[in-house]
Amino acid sequence: MYEIYPVPSKCPVCGEAMAITRLHCPHCAVSVEGHFAWGRLARLTPEQLNFVEVYLRCDGKMKRVEEELGVSYPTVRNWLNEIIVALGYEAPRPEAAEETTSERRRQVLDDLATGRITSSQAIELLRGENS
Repeated sequence: MYEIYPVPSKCPVCGEAMAITRLHCPHCAVSVEGHFAWGRLARLTPEQLNFVEVYLRCDGKMKRVEEELGVSYPTVRNWLNEIIVALGYEAPRPEAAEETTSERRRQVLDDLATGRITSSQAIELLRGENS
């Protein structure tokens, strides 16, 4: 067997998008030639793909993503917005961000009320939303 490398999505010479024109099955040695699509995820940088993996592993829970990556909520939100745009979707509307902030505040207060976080942690999290 041979070593498998990540698929390069950009040309190492000119930086343009690479085209998939051949697929090969290492098990039975069948090859198929044509023009194949990459899919939206191929547009992401390795760092963005890593973030998507962390986000999925954390079930989309922003607090868990924050903890795993050691960054603030606004940073996680900004990275997520950048990925949304990189995938070819519209950037989230400002009112959607306000709704998210309101939901986040509610989550912090709920965490405080149930004893999952301390009051100093709640203050830190709520202040982090304004930075």
